[in-house]
This record gives sequence, C-alpha cells and structure tokens, in this order.
Amino acid sequence: MASQTVDGGLISDEKVALENGKEKLEVLEKPSPPLTTSSSSISDGEEISEKAILRKLDYKLLPPLTLLYLLSFLDRSNVGNAKLEGLAADMNFTDTQYLSTLTIYFIGYVIFEVPANIVLKKTTPQFWLPTTMVAWGIVATLLGVCKNFNGFLVARFFLGATESGLFPGVVFYLSMWYKRSETTYRVALFFSAASLAGAFGGILAFGIAHMRGIAGLNGWSWIFILEGILTVVVAFAAYGFIHNYPKTAKFLTEPEREFVQARLKADNDATNHEPFSWPSVLRAVKDPKCWLYGLAFHTLSLPLYTLSLFLPTIIKALGYTAAQAQLMSVPPYAVATVLTVLVAVASEKAKRRAPFIIGSSVVAIIGYIILLSAPSDKPGVSYVGTIFAAAGIYPATGIVLAWPANNVSGQTKLVSPEHEAAILPWAWVCGRVFAGEYSGGADDLGRTCAGEQEEAGVGEVGGGG
Repeated sequence: MASQTVDGGLISDEKVALENGKEKLEVLEKPSPPLTTSSSSISDGEEISEKAILRKLDYKLLPPLTLLYLLSFLDRSNVGNAKLEGLAADMNFTDTQYLSTLTIYFIGYVIFEVPANIVLKKTTPQFWLPTTMVAWGIVATLLGVCKNFNGFLVARFFLGATESGLFPGVVFYLSMWYKRSETTYRVALFFSAASLAGAFGGILAFGIAHMRGIAGLNGWSWIFILEGILTVVVAFAAYGFIHNYPKTAKFLTEPEREFVQARLKADNDATNHEPFSWPSVLRAVKDPKCWLYGLAFHTLSLPLYTLSLFLPTIIKALGYTAAQAQLMSVPPYAVATVLTVLVAVASEKAKRRAPFIIGSSVVAIIGYIILLSAPSDKPGVSYVGTIFAAAGIYPATGIVLAWPANNVSGQTKLVSPEHEAAILPWAWVCGRVFAGEYSGGADDLGRTCAGEQEEAGVGEVGGGG
C-alpha cells in the first residue's frame, strides 16, 4: 500500500517518482560527446581529438606523397622542356614521330595500371610505391642517353608502365586512412603537385640547359639525366618515410591507431581486407559510376596533358626564345597550383564538387578561346590565355580525380575508375596521331595544340556536371 505521509504538500511516493523522472530527463538532455572530441572505444580512456588526428595524418602522409607525384609528373612532362633544347632536332623526329613518343607513354600507363595496383594490394605501400619510383626514375634517366626514335619510343612506353601505379595507388592508399568525405579534399591537394611540377620543371630546365656540351651531351639529355637521378635518390629515401596502414603506423599511439580504424570502420569498408578477385574487377567494369568518372576525366585529360606537354612549345611559337619560353612556363603553373589548393579548400568547406568543376572548366575554356582568337602580333594576349587555361584545368581535374574515392565503395573499384578513365581519351589520341592528323610543321604545332585544347574544353562542363 502506498504511503500516505505528506511532505511539503506531496505524497512521498509521488515525490520520489518525480525526482527520479527529473534525473532521467537531465540525463537525456545532456549532449552526447561527439566523435570529434573523444572515442569511448579507446581502451585506456584517453581522450582523442579527431581534428588533431587529421592534422597529424595530413602532416605525415600528404607531403611525402605529394613529393612523389611532383617527381612523377615532372618526369612524364619534361619532354616538353627537352624539345625546346633540341631533342626533336638531334634525333631527327618528324612531328608525327614526336607525338607518337608522347602517346606511347599512355599506352604503357593504361596496360599496367591495374596490374600495378593488384601488386600494391598484395604487398605494402611502403615497399611498392618507392619501388615503382626507383623503376621510373631509372627509365627517366635512360631517356637522356637515347640515340634514336626507336629507343626513345621504347623508353617512353616503359616510363608510362612504371609510373602507372602511383596516382590510383595513392587514391586507394588515402582511402585507407581517411573517411570518404575527407578523401576528396586530400586527393585534390595531392594533385596540386602536377601543376607545381610544371613550374618546377621550367626553372630546372632553364638552369640545366646551360650544361649543354658537358660530357658531349646536349641540354635536353641533362634534363632527363639529372631529373631522373633526383627521382631515384628521393625514391630510396621514400622507403623510410612512406607508411603502410593505420594498424601498423608507428607515428600513432596505440589508442590513436584504434581510433583511426574505428572511425573508418564506421564510415565504410576501408579497413576490411578485401582480397583481389576478377569478379570484383568485373563488377567495377559494370558499375556505371566508374564509366561516368571515366567520361568526366576524358573531357579534362586532353586539355590537361596538351597543356603540360606542349606549353613551352606554345609559348615559343608566340615568338619567344627557348630560354624565355622555359621561364615563361612558370607563371601559368604557379597560378594553377595556388588555385588548385584554394578550390580544393573551398570545395571541402562547401561540401560540393560539381559547381567548382564547372566554374573551373569555364575559366579554362576562356583561356582556350583567347589562345585561338588572339592576334598573332599580340603574343602577350595569347600568353594570358595560357594562364587562364592552366588556372582552370588543374583545379577541375583535381576534384574529378578525387571523386571515385568519395563515392565508390569497395577496394577493387577504388583502383579501377582511373584505369577506365585513361582508356577513353588516349585511345582517341592514339587513333588521331597514327592516322597522321598532326601533319603540320613545327611552327604550326603551338596553334594546333591550342585548338585541340579548346575543342576538348567545350566538353568539360558536361564532364564536370
């Protein structure tokens, strides 16, 4: 029977019930601690800041990976700088032969890209990424001692083959450290090394060209040799500063390792070991999203690589000397580097991708239109066009290349979209090159390249949507 004792106007049982209800309400009203401040799964009760962890990961992972990609892009695109220092003339290349040496790189890249990433999954990033870097550094160095078209063609093929695993491998690697919503931003920052390589390459080529005649070699030979040796040296150092996966990361404490793995497990399947299987590859090939990414990259890769491979030639065709063209290739890339980083940051803060791809593409198209329409007696106007083109194409491409890691689930698919993306544009280029479309003289090459850029640029808005 309930007590009838009255205390302050309330029956005691009712008072107890009311107090218990208030306590429960207070507990419910207390905000639960967010993941950004601590994790209840940490065994020793240590409080861990998610923002601090992300900063730590960024400082430890992004700089070395960016350095690797900078040297990769430098070694694939320095052929444009070498051409100004007499590469084509010394080897008696026709225009079609020279363009074939550029195209063959992408054939090797496409063929070996997926196998390279299968090896990455079967080994470790700490072993495989520096090893591929040693391989392409050796090939890049050997380009400097080639004596004829056939030798140079073979070397360029193997340069593409050995470089093929780096970019898609890094995209996969970052997905093992960051949540999908965080990966796009990091990949876009990582891609800024591509434009930085262009600026760096112009300065290096200007200085190295003064070595012409040393050891009986022309300036273009020294460009390949010294930049290739630099890659090999950095590659051996990379064995010490490339880390594997969170589970074994020595720069993290045990609670931090548990925290990183727990947040990834809650986000996607990144931390689960997914053994390679051909059915998984087939599912990736059948996934429409993979081909949509390929189409988007198709509309961006043509103007991107035309610019990176031909910018020094385009500038020289405006009436400048080879030395001037080497140095004048620096500002467009410098602007592109800054904007690639800024657009990546803005896209991350806005949590939107397509508007920034479209906006950057419009800037690039403006640059291509300027290049096509500027009077030949006003080279300064055309040069401004190259700045606009670079300022638009690099930020847009960085975000497009980062999208698969943000939206595609499954480890096998993460290494597949760029493979499919690379097939489309470069199969198209191969057909046109070997069909002899590029049959104009060297003096017309710069204007032809500008036309190709504008033609491809018209499709960018569709790719960016």
